[in-house]
Amino acid sequence: MYAILGANGKAGRAAIEKLRAQGASVRAVVRESSNTADLEAMGCQIAFADLHDADATRKAIDGATAVQVICPVNPRAKDAATEMKNIIDVIAGALTATRPERILAISDYGAQVTSGTGVTMIFHYMEERLRTVPGTLIFLRSAEHMQNWGRVIKPAAETGLLPSFHHPVSKIFPTISAPDLGGIAVELLQQKPAGSRPQIVHAEGPRRYSALDVAATLSEILGRQIVAKELPEENWVPALIRGGAGESYAELIRELFVGHNAGLIDVEPGGEVCLGTTELREALKFFG
Repeated sequence: MYAILGANGKAGRAAIEKLRAQGASVRAVVRESSNTADLEAMGCQIAFADLHDADATRKAIDGATAVQVICPVNPRAKDAATEMKNIIDVIAGALTATRPERILAISDYGAQVTSGTGVTMIFHYMEERLRTVPGTLIFLRSAEHMQNWGRVIKPAAETGLLPSFHHPVSKIFPTISAPDLGGIAVELLQQKPAGSRPQIVHAEGPRRYSALDVAATLSEILGRQIVAKELPEENWVPALIRGGAGESYAELIRELFVGHNAGLIDVEPGGEVCLGTTELREALKFFG
């Protein structure tokens, strides 16, 4: 039995689809307010759990032999870092109580760095916290999701400008399609344990891109010229807040991109890397 936390997310959904196609038994863990009709149609068991609720989270994963963990982000939280750490503590406690054989946690590129990476520091905390949990442990560090660029396609189409937190716009960075991440997660969960130490795997797409590449891709999709432009750092937090983020989360993202532009967000030296197959155009074409 596989228990998938964050079953309604793109990576979670991709993992479930692959597992169910193989005939595996899957328990989809979602919030009580979630629409579960399509998950039920795929043959999933449904478990409702607010990940702030220790008892509900424990019950949701109890009896699973393998668990895929993700820490949800609430961009509007008053204190986003504290909220995420509290959820990680609840998940770690549930895993310790239920003792699944295998645990795969979706982490972040740069999680090995101990300071200066903003929201990625929460994933550093997650990795350290989960190392105390019994069982075979895999950290799947994800590059930023290609689908995140979908948030700026509408204003880019209207203005012809693609604002970028990546400085300079020619700098290449790792990125991955979220469904590819789910597929890689399943492959890792189904491998035989490689040893007693946690396995760390980095996941990114078939090649790296720059903001210039993103602008060129959007130009093709939208049928008009899109120009990538560096957004000054002092405008990052106001732009994120206008987009719906709370001040706390916006500040974590500002710190993340300061670290990113300083070269802190990348594969851990000597680390294992798995490549997805989806190119940027394929991931973004549905937003056009």
